[in-house]
Amino acid sequence: MTNLKIGVLGAGHLGKIHLKLLAQTIGYDLVGFFDPDKKQSDYAAKEFGITAFDTIDDLIDAVDVVDVVTPTLSHYECASAALRKSKHVFIEKPVTNTPEEAESLMKLAEEAQVKVQIGHVERFNPAYIAGRPFIENPMFIESHRLAQFNPRGTDVPVVMDLMIHDLDIILSLVKSTVKRISASGVAVVSSTPDIANARIEFANGCVANVTASRISLKNMRKTRIFQRDAYIAIDFLKKKTEVVRLDAASTETSSNDLFIELPDSSKRRINFEFPKIEESNAIQEELRAFRICIQEDTQPAVTIQDGYNALQIAHQIVSKLHLSSDLITSNI
Repeated sequence: MTNLKIGVLGAGHLGKIHLKLLAQTIGYDLVGFFDPDKKQSDYAAKEFGITAFDTIDDLIDAVDVVDVVTPTLSHYECASAALRKSKHVFIEKPVTNTPEEAESLMKLAEEAQVKVQIGHVERFNPAYIAGRPFIENPMFIESHRLAQFNPRGTDVPVVMDLMIHDLDIILSLVKSTVKRISASGVAVVSSTPDIANARIEFANGCVANVTASRISLKNMRKTRIFQRDAYIAIDFLKKKTEVVRLDAASTETSSNDLFIELPDSSKRRINFEFPKIEESNAIQEELRAFRICIQEDTQPAVTIQDGYNALQIAHQIVSKLHLSSDLITSNI
């Protein structure tokens, strides 16, 4: 099967990671990249030994696939330029700056009859992949995504920077419409919320409680999922998954078995499972999955509709934060 020629737009922190991984990924021929920052461009060209194109259009014309790893504000401009030339496009999360831009990209992608995948990388986290088969009908989800302070990314609310990862995961798990959203947040070191909490209620009764912070003393990326007779804990950071299930009490028991006694005096055995975690690089896996969906003409693992859905909920949460009296600005 012929390799796909791919080019990267953006050679910043994440762009360099994409360049490095694409050079190592089977099925792609890394043609080059474009970045308007000459210092950054010169460094990346020397570091990876690849061509730095002079313009966006020159790069787009030279490839089959465009990988957009630019600041969010330019996602729409870059992706739309590629789609208008009928190129397949991978776009880092969030898909665009506004839901309206995402809607426009959906129309362009449909007209061009090409593939578009959004970089919600946690879908490819090995801990999530190990836990996904156990998740059937979540009724309560609690997510914490806490990060130590890093000036990079503080130009956008923490909802767009961090929480949107968990919003995508939650929306992919709960097969129901959103009924109500409430949120509160605090701006501590930047001009936008650095800590935010949102409660999302779904029409089927499921509730998701989501917290994100970029001024924590330690990093944490955990999601806990509760459903009938089961609890699934996924640690996205440490790559660990734990599944706790209530099984019917068996006549064959051991001294190590744990039981819970229910109000009707019946007993259920508590079963602990630790699914095997397969080592992988999530970014490389999502790029590989995109190549496969193009070559086999299948639906992308994270569609542009998925990206739009997560972005729309994120914008609703940000709107709630700005309307909330809980949003306090501090000069700390």
